[in-house]
Amino acid sequence: MALSIFDLFKVGVGPSSSHTVGPMIAANRFLDELQHRQQFEQVCKVKVRLYGSLAMTGKGHSTDVAVLVGLMGEMPDRVDPDQVPVFVTQIQQTGRLNLAGQRLIEFRVDEHLLFQFGESLPKHPNGMRFQAFDAAGLVLHDAVYYSVGGGFVLSDAEVDQQAAIADSVTLPYEFNSGAELLALCKQSGMSIAQIMLENERVWRSDDEVRAGLRNIWQVMDSCIRRGCAETGELPGGLRIKRRAHELCEELRNNPEASFKDQLTVMDWVNLYAMAVNEENAAGGRVVTAPTNGAAGVIPAVLAYYDRFVHGSSEQGIFDFIATAAAIGMLFKKNASISAAEVGCQGEIGVACSMAAGALCAVMGGTIEQVENAAEIGMEHNLGLTCDPVGGLVQVPCIERNTMGAVKAINAARLAIRGDGKHHVSLDSVIETMRQTGVDMQDKYKETSQGGLAVNVVAC
Repeated sequence: MALSIFDLFKVGVGPSSSHTVGPMIAANRFLDELQHRQQFEQVCKVKVRLYGSLAMTGKGHSTDVAVLVGLMGEMPDRVDPDQVPVFVTQIQQTGRLNLAGQRLIEFRVDEHLLFQFGESLPKHPNGMRFQAFDAAGLVLHDAVYYSVGGGFVLSDAEVDQQAAIADSVTLPYEFNSGAELLALCKQSGMSIAQIMLENERVWRSDDEVRAGLRNIWQVMDSCIRRGCAETGELPGGLRIKRRAHELCEELRNNPEASFKDQLTVMDWVNLYAMAVNEENAAGGRVVTAPTNGAAGVIPAVLAYYDRFVHGSSEQGIFDFIATAAAIGMLFKKNASISAAEVGCQGEIGVACSMAAGALCAVMGGTIEQVENAAEIGMEHNLGLTCDPVGGLVQVPCIERNTMGAVKAINAARLAIRGDGKHHVSLDSVIETMRQTGVDMQDKYKETSQGGLAVNVVAC
């Protein structure tokens, strides 16, 4: 499967790539299929059913909101986050939904958007079913989709076709394992980032790639700045106070602290990650990197590079993102980036691995050291569960991003101080993560049925 850098890094809204971004995309796909089948004008009612993790933590992850807004034709990268509550209130008050922004249909949320608690569809924990009916109540279109992590959405048929049908796109430097990627770099004399940028030429020009990478970083940086400016409590009922603003003010007002405590830089990294994930928890605009639940790790480490690493540059930022994407692709292809499938090791763990390898690369690491850094980043996140309190992407998710970012920096530093030789390969740790995810009990996979979610009082 040919993947682009911009498949791993998408602009969207919080709080979840699999539970918010994915369902919004799925709703739009359903609308497109109705148009293609020339059935759109006949639709009088739509019913949506959410299964598995989408049902169990859908309320806390705003899955219901995402479906409603998606059925209105809004997309994650374009919707105004401030308008989303307005859209939802209108639907709830009127019992009508403006389908694709073109025609009003009857839509009573409690009746037409159903959480199928305790039920799962067979091919992935994040399943959803969309049905459209005509005036006589007959089904016009019935479609099943799976939100498989990171905003990726597959239809029921596409899940089966993934393994059976080769991708139509041929890349000049195709790789499906860390070993293959290293071999390509050695044969070509190119870095991992250069390999990735060459592959991107299949889809877009060099100027378009640079503009896209610049936009990714600008959205990340803007998210950090917004998170540092906002105050108050996060939505959802846990009454979690935003902490980034207060920490930012403290660091800005005491610049001399860095002379007394050299670990003050760690406070800044914590701040960057916290700011992003508070914005994500509030439904703000973030970059899926590679998921929303882990959206703070890579921006925090990239901001550390931009602000604290001598010699940082825009090209370094581009190389960082490209290198991170290559590592993320290996996890996407060979394991999973979905917490509902493998636990939080597939989100924070993967983001940590991506950030560690990318930082090592832009700090001058060899390709062997980059692979080592990525391996260290995941090895010490193996078995990490996903157990959000109250089904919200807040506790322990926000602090977990700070830990992932700091761990990534340490992994990069460990690797760059070594010679690139190590006992555990990146491919081995990816396979171990996959196996651990298979063995992990479902209650630890974004269902809020185990771990902290049941041992911490939610209200």
